[in-house]
Amino acid sequence: STVTLRDNDEGGSTQPKANLPTVTPKRPTFRVCYICGREFGSKSLAIHEPQCIDKWKIENAKLPKHLRRPTPVKPQEIGVKGSGSYDVEAANEAAWQSSQASLVPCPNCGRTFNPDRLPVHQKSCKPKDGSAHKTTPSATATSSPPK
Repeated sequence: STVTLRDNDEGGSTQPKANLPTVTPKRPTFRVCYICGREFGSKSLAIHEPQCIDKWKIENAKLPKHLRRPTPVKPQEIGVKGSGSYDVEAANEAAWQSSQASLVPCPNCGRTFNPDRLPVHQKSCKPKDGSAHKTTPSATATSSPPK
């Protein structure tokens, strides 16, 4: 049982009150966008996703062909828990994994980036072996996609 402290009616010091349970406020449940990985309220996500996929397609089309990625696919809806409620945590995890799959690894250091940010990173990235190897478009084209 939880003990809470309450002021007594006479304005004196606080005394333990053992029979009153404290209720911790519940954090609002947010949903993760499968495209960008950001969190949104359940109503906002339905508005955000179509705009996000349109933006993603425009940005992807601007990239060099060797950096273009396939369009993200929305994960299958996760079933219900034993209690009959929708499993938001499992759905969020699937959406997060989907958003991370669209990142491209740097061939030098292995860090992952959005495809449009990789060339910016490569200007300052040093290879692990310390050589003065400069990355070329063909080097990034042969790099394997993230797992």
